[in-house]
Amino acid sequence: MKNDVINADHYYQQAEDEARQYFQLLYKQVMNKTYIETLVNDFHWWGKNHIHPSKLLTYFSLKKRKPNSKDDIRFIKWLDYTNKLDDYLDRSISYIYLRDLGKTLDDPNTACKIDQIVEQLKEQLLLSTKNNENQFFSFDWIIRKAKEEQIEVVVDWLLNKLNNVASNIPEKLDVINAERKLIKIIAGVLMHTMEDMDDQVPTIERITKLEKAIRLGYCYGLTYPFIDDLLDSNLLSVDEKAQYAQLIRISLLTGVVPPLNEKSWSQETYEYMKFIHQELKEAFEFIQSHQKSNKFFQQAYVFFQSQEVDRRKSLDTSNYSNEELYVPIILKSSSSRLIARSVTQETDAAFEQRTFLYGIYNQLADDFADMFEDLEIGAVTPYTYYLKHHEERKDLINPFEMYWAVITNLIHHVYHSDAKTKDIILKRAINGLKRFKEKHGYTKYRQVLEQFTANVPKLKELLDSAVEKADDVAFFDKLLRDQMIDSLKRERKERDYFKETIKDVKEQINQHLRIADDQSLLKEDLIIDAANYSLIGEGKRLRPIISWFVGVEMFGLKETSLIPLLNSLEYMHTASLIFDDLPSQDDAPTRRGRPTVHEVYNVAIAELTGLFLTQKAMEQQTLLHDFQTRNVLELVRYSAQVTADMCKGQGLDLLSKGRQLTLEELHTMSFYKTSLGFEASLLMPAILANASEVEMNSLKKFARHAGIAFQIKDDLLDCLGDAITLGKPVGKDVENKTSTFVTILGIDGAKKAMWEQYCSALDALKEIPHNTNFLKQFLNYLVFRNS
Repeated sequence: MKNDVINADHYYQQAEDEARQYFQLLYKQVMNKTYIETLVNDFHWWGKNHIHPSKLLTYFSLKKRKPNSKDDIRFIKWLDYTNKLDDYLDRSISYIYLRDLGKTLDDPNTACKIDQIVEQLKEQLLLSTKNNENQFFSFDWIIRKAKEEQIEVVVDWLLNKLNNVASNIPEKLDVINAERKLIKIIAGVLMHTMEDMDDQVPTIERITKLEKAIRLGYCYGLTYPFIDDLLDSNLLSVDEKAQYAQLIRISLLTGVVPPLNEKSWSQETYEYMKFIHQELKEAFEFIQSHQKSNKFFQQAYVFFQSQEVDRRKSLDTSNYSNEELYVPIILKSSSSRLIARSVTQETDAAFEQRTFLYGIYNQLADDFADMFEDLEIGAVTPYTYYLKHHEERKDLINPFEMYWAVITNLIHHVYHSDAKTKDIILKRAINGLKRFKEKHGYTKYRQVLEQFTANVPKLKELLDSAVEKADDVAFFDKLLRDQMIDSLKRERKERDYFKETIKDVKEQINQHLRIADDQSLLKEDLIIDAANYSLIGEGKRLRPIISWFVGVEMFGLKETSLIPLLNSLEYMHTASLIFDDLPSQDDAPTRRGRPTVHEVYNVAIAELTGLFLTQKAMEQQTLLHDFQTRNVLELVRYSAQVTADMCKGQGLDLLSKGRQLTLEELHTMSFYKTSLGFEASLLMPAILANASEVEMNSLKKFARHAGIAFQIKDDLLDCLGDAITLGKPVGKDVENKTSTFVTILGIDGAKKAMWEQYCSALDALKEIPHNTNFLKQFLNYLVFRNS
């Protein structure tokens, strides 16, 4: 729908009035300490099952001591061994139903769904620990889940979007947390959609709803890194922040995203703002086209405006009222969760009310956990403001007391004293304190607790007992959060290393590729000129780079000793491109962004140059002096065999023109044309390193599937890519009536097939007892590249 102008002031005022009423209710409970007696009774009830007297640890109990939850596989094994896994999963899933889905736990349907999810998750976790591998957040895990739901195409879209966002988030932002929050929002929107479906929903309808939820989740999730984090950062000047905030406000109020005025931004800022503006504009318009009412925009405006009110505060200003501190928090914490549902579907009054009252609980818990980081950057939260001003401002509410008053109100007035809800909320609160203590250390934890409970000794006594003596109260979503952050950090570190390594190794390779004049009687050696012309083009050098990694980082071979092999691989590959481009074959006018060899010279010179380079490649292999003779001979034999086989593959390709191939024939041709080139890059250094048969077979399997994935991506780029980015014409496959994965399977089918090959390639790497992170990144590069 086209967004009509919303009455923002009226709607925000209405929401603000409701937040003030809620604040006044909580304020009275804190000032009169009426929450304390209720909380004491709740903890006494809770402690009967969860708090035990201290006991001397025996040697046997030490052997069974709980591992750190960050060691997720060992932790899950320990939970299962101690018969705590069911309870752990039940409270974790139940909490998600309370917090994210706005449900009540005393509802029989909700209880039944929670039981089903717990059983499914338990089975999956135990399988993961049995295989001793973490299956969550890896690309292959995501793709396999997508395949189960038959939504590989939208997940292909999402993975490319996430990869693009990760590459374009300004480095000065907290990139890892930005990615995490974006993924979390997508998961939240997806949960709402899945919760509203049952097994009776037709498959096509289910697929459509899941695809829509993923796209809308991504579009809404973008606001966290590209609006909230950006406006909270120091990347923009004061004027740029004001200008950007106004642009967001106009978009929400009018339904039209204003253009980005280049003159209003610094040159450096404008470079990344172009991407951010375009991505947000596309997302906004997609969300807009899927709304049946203005509710999303109303709630989005409340969220944005309450964030802006908080953002304008200064920690040095000493006269903010309690209401000014808490009302925006109530608004932003509730509206963010309301949006996660309203972006895909209508919300009911009961859900809206529970979510409105629940939000501040989570926000105060998060602010407590982050108070020292917030203090460091001068962010205003109830905790940072209290720590800075409470000595001269005796009227300030203690935010820690407010937190417990919120908990008491939720348990008894929102969830009507439901026993399971009470148990889970108290466990969650104690979990937060335990994590704070683990993060900051015992001394810091004691100082904080004593400062915030100085006037409420009963509360201090309760928490001391619960934190020190309570049973395990860990939650699965916290484990997932830690796991996601670790995974994203590791992925970014490996990706950065991959990029730097490629850059460095490519520079080294380029220094050695040029073929020197052989001082023959020829005054002008057109063959050497043509060879060097083809070599100095902006090639990716993928094959020698892969070979460098396998040789140097996997098998520990000397870098300088491998130079002839790296030259050989690039010579062979370049020769194959020269032949491939000839008029008698693909008749390509450009390659690597420049005219092809036969266009610059002539066909005869191009043919001779290709032959010349294949011989030069063999010559280079004979210069591998630092390796055993039998290994070098085996390498030469293998190289000759691969070259011959690749010629067969090109022959198959030529014979296929104008003829419709079967999928099996296309797989065979791709293996010969592409996979064998990758295989040679992997196996030739492995031959020199005396690799085992198992390692060789695994590398072959990886090469086969990676090569086919590469070819499918090539076919997709020929159909969907950009000629300037690719450095060669697009649409040549259609023009030449060439059978490709796209012509046989269609675009969507080709994408599914590519990810199938991707997963198979990753499976092959699991069998190699060496560090294969570089090959995983190489595989990611193949499927995410634009050229």
